Amino acid sequence: MEVLLVLVLLLIAVQRSECVQCFVHFDLVSGQCDGELGEVDKDDCCQNPQYGYKTEDGVCHFCGRLVWSTWSPWSHCNVLCGEGVRQRHRKCFGIGDSGCNNIVEKLQTEPCSGVCCEDKGWGLWLSWSPCSVTCGESGVRKRERVCSSPPECHLACNGPSKETQNCSPQSTCPVHGGWSSWSNWFKCSGLCIDEQRGDVPTRTRHRSCSSPAPSNDTVPPGDRCPGQGFQVQDCSELPNCPVDGSWGAWSPPGPCSVTCGEGLQLSTRMCNSPAPKYGGRLCEGSSARSSVCQSPCPVDGFWSGWSSWGECSSSCIPEGRPPVRTRRRSCSNPTPSSSPRGKGCQGDDSQTENCNNLPNCQVDGGWGSWSPFTPCPVTCGMGPQVSVRRCDSPAPRHGGQPCLGEGRRTSVCATNVHCPVDGVWLDWSPWKPCKYPFGDKEIRCKQLGGKQTRDRLCHPPAFNGSICSGAEALTETRVCYDVNRCVLKGSWEGWEPWSLCRPPCGGSPQRARRRYCKPDYSNYNPTIGRQKIPAIFFGNPNADCGFVTLAEKTEVQPCINVPPCP
Repeated sequence: MEVLLVLVLLLIAVQRSECVQCFVHFDLVSGQCDGELGEVDKDDCCQNPQYGYKTEDGVCHFCGRLVWSTWSPWSHCNVLCGEGVRQRHRKCFGIGDSGCNNIVEKLQTEPCSGVCCEDKGWGLWLSWSPCSVTCGESGVRKRERVCSSPPECHLACNGPSKETQNCSPQSTCPVHGGWSSWSNWFKCSGLCIDEQRGDVPTRTRHRSCSSPAPSNDTVPPGDRCPGQGFQVQDCSELPNCPVDGSWGAWSPPGPCSVTCGEGLQLSTRMCNSPAPKYGGRLCEGSSARSSVCQSPCPVDGFWSGWSSWGECSSSCIPEGRPPVRTRRRSCSNPTPSSSPRGKGCQGDDSQTENCNNLPNCQVDGGWGSWSPFTPCPVTCGMGPQVSVRRCDSPAPRHGGQPCLGEGRRTSVCATNVHCPVDGVWLDWSPWKPCKYPFGDKEIRCKQLGGKQTRDRLCHPPAFNGSICSGAEALTETRVCYDVNRCVLKGSWEGWEPWSLCRPPCGGSPQRARRRYCKPDYSNYNPTIGRQKIPAIFFGNPNADCGFVTLAEKTEVQPCINVPPCP
């Protein structure tokens, strides 16, 4: 049995409330939540009584004790002309809001007269918009009108504020051209491929802009077909044309037959420019020849002039290293002899310099690392922790794009400590009967001062909250005369204000007022005691203002056009 009890307690301990959207602020006027923390357990969210939460139906709820909102402004009269009513409402927020379902506490209704008997309602229709299409068969055009009445008379504007109407454009839509199918390929322009000239025969095919042809009689005219009306293709499958052999260039003369003075040099050539192919003829003539030579002296090399500077390696200056450009020179003025070998040129054959006059390249921004989350900012309940990152890796420069995304993220931290709930004063109790302060002497209807008290309770604090402020305010005392049911002379003081409509909705509401018969307290001293404290006349005396009928001292009116209860 003890084991079963432990299991039940464990199940109760792990049971959680529903998951809700938690907010750090609840507006007691509008009932809206603000400053979302995230989705958490409802009990965790309401560890702070100042927080609010939103359920799946989208309604915001207050975590604190029950409290009424302020009354809304009075609505406009619900009729345009004649007798009607206007209403105002308030809402109840807090834990246990089922205790706020009394319609009399939430809604007030009073009569009013419509002031819009002569109201004109809608203004004139504005001009029609252009037709939604400029050509073709049918489109739509729109027009609007504005309610010219003041806000309290907007009910006079019945019907729609916008109208639509079919419209026909004045012109025919242009017909844009479309290509026909391709024709068959025509014959090749030759019978073989001329390898020497690189000439490959081709064949062509055609198509026409006629499916459909573009219109010329519309405004604007139709667009012509995009692209070309013909295609060309190489006839690469044809045989090669015969190539006759032709001598190549003579080779450079060979070494001179003597090291100094006059000798002979031998040159050769080959039948390879081109070589005979595909049945072509062989070369005619000799393949070798000789010439007189003298042994040359060595020639040292010397630089030619510098070339112009080349293009820069980039059109803009990137981060870190500027682009460069280069110029060159050659060892050819003259070229050093090779046999016998002359001395080469001294120095570099190229020069490089930075391109410093270019604009800087755009640098798009890049996010840096997320910072650690800030410490939990609250000591009770739940709170937001923040982590940030900066667009500095790199920062955008020279017109580069800023970083995409958010630079701030939040997380929810839980202290698992309920926030203190301070005590709040409950409403004052009714005043207790007016009694003689020194014993049990009867003072009703006598000109003897008394005293009465009332008290109030402090709704107890919770979770180490503060008690209600001002402990001396638990009880209030005042001096009084007991005039309850006393017969006094009186005088009529006119009518009291009309009451609100009861009930405030549905049914057959009425309002009432009565004539006030003011009792004559002239025989009573207006102050009591040595300190001359102003006296209160407590109770409901039977003031005699002379006989009048019930109809003469009470008026009741029906409330007209009261809406049904929500």
